[in-house]
Amino acid sequence: MPPACLIRSVFLWRTALLAVPLAFLSSSACAAGDPVAGRAAFAKCASCHQVGPSARGGFGPQLYQVIGRKAGSTTDYKYSPAMANAGFVWTEDKLRAFMKAPGDVVPGNKMRFWGIGSDRQIDDILAYLRSVK
Repeated sequence: MPPACLIRSVFLWRTALLAVPLAFLSSSACAAGDPVAGRAAFAKCASCHQVGPSARGGFGPQLYQVIGRKAGSTTDYKYSPAMANAGFVWTEDKLRAFMKAPGDVVPGNKMRFWGIGSDRQIDDILAYLRSVK
């Protein structure tokens, strides 16, 4: 192999070996979201929902420790029949889909919100919800 090709080949391999772990690192960091930005983004949710150990249902159900909870299961909120009978547990993927298009995930739910179009904002809100202790 001519020296110029060998140098180019080594350069490409080094670049690939460095780029692959960085790509995984940056995609997982992006998916994790920013809880500080999520708290600010949650302001649009806070008029109906509370989070935190003393959260209570009001105009909407409380969302404290919602990840891992059965949908429609808190006792301090009157859910729509659609949500009460949804039959699933809130995972991050399910919450992400619900925040994007609530009526697609639970048709007939009574939440009057059209959804969040920004995947980044959704990731940030999920990071915020995970961070509330």
